[in-house]
Amino acid sequence: MFDLVLSPAYDLVAALTGLTGGLLAIVLFTVGVRLLLLPLGLRQARAQRIKVRLAPDVAELRKRFARNPERFQRELSSLYAREGTSLFAGFGSALAQLPFFLVMYRLFVSATIAGQPNLLLAQSAIGVPLGDHFGAVLAHSGLFGAPALVFLGLFALLALVAWQASRLTPETPGMPMSKLFRLLPFGTVIAAGFLPLAAGIYLLVSTAWTTAERSLRTV
Repeated sequence: MFDLVLSPAYDLVAALTGLTGGLLAIVLFTVGVRLLLLPLGLRQARAQRIKVRLAPDVAELRKRFARNPERFQRELSSLYAREGTSLFAGFGSALAQLPFFLVMYRLFVSATIAGQPNLLLAQSAIGVPLGDHFGAVLAHSGLFGAPALVFLGLFALLALVAWQASRLTPETPGMPMSKLFRLLPFGTVIAAGFLPLAAGIYLLVSTAWTTAERSLRTV
């Protein structure tokens, strides 16, 4: 059943690789996904602005109802409802991207697509097959081999994007979880260590897009 989705996605990415090469094909595919989800991104931007504006009110509520967590949650929900948003607003864009990310992942780990050999596995970026994992290139070429250096470069770029995303995440006084939220972007670096190169590139372009959107909102 998954082939119903994988097959057209495979045809699209294969056509792009024929025109642009593997690396640019992944970039174009990711940009296309983000443009498709742009309305959700705009809603997420609105929700984020509201949350930042309401942060002092949230801190005051937390202080006032410190001994009554249930009352705090009710008051917090009411506060966000009056502003036309909710505690979970802004997660829609991230969740909507998940199916596209899974498709990209499957395209570069499956030996066959719709019963046919997966020719995308022969595509490469900077000389490294797009289906390779960091562990595999370490085993074959060592930490200082050219393929491993490509992955290390990817990790460095992901870390740079995560650092910028962390800086843009407000730390709300009185909310311990806000510190954890500032660390979450660095999870992309860890994830890329277990993903095929193509999925890591998708992750880099997508998170860079999100971070750029947030940077523009703060200007």
